[in-house]
Amino acid sequence: MPWGWFDRKTDESGEWTGFLEQGVRVDGKLETQGTFRINSDMKGTLVSQETLILGEEAAVEGEIIGNQVIVAGRFDGTIRATKRVEIQATGIITGTVYAPCVIIEPGAVFEGQCHILLPGESNETILIPMRSAASSN
Repeated sequence: MPWGWFDRKTDESGEWTGFLEQGVRVDGKLETQGTFRINSDMKGTLVSQETLILGEEAAVEGEIIGNQVIVAGRFDGTIRATKRVEIQATGIITGTVYAPCVIIEPGAVFEGQCHILLPGESNETILIPMRSAASSN
C-alpha cells in the first residue's frame, strides 16, 4: 500500500481525515471535514471542507464541492471550489470548473469550461472554454 503521500509537503491546513484506495468502488455522496484522498472509483457527489485529492488511480464521475481540489487522476463532471483547483501533470478533467484560481500543470488534460470566480460577494464569473493541446492527440 502506498504511504508516501502522507509525507507530501503542501499548504494544507487541515488534518487528514481519510482515504479510499484502489479496489474500492463508491456510488453516492461522500462528505469530509479535513484533507481526504481518493485513489479509487467513485460516482456521485463529494463535499470537502478542506483539501480533496484525486490520486493518479482515481476515476471519479459526478460533482465536487470543496475548498481546494487537486486532481492527479481522472474526473468527469463539475467542480466548485472556493479556493483553487490544481490539475497535476497526470490529471484529466472533462467538464466544468468553477474556482477563483485554476492551476494546470504541463501534461494535464482539461476539456470543458472554466468559470473563474471574481472576488467579492457576487456570483459573477469569467467563462473560459478549455481544450488542452494534449486532448487532441
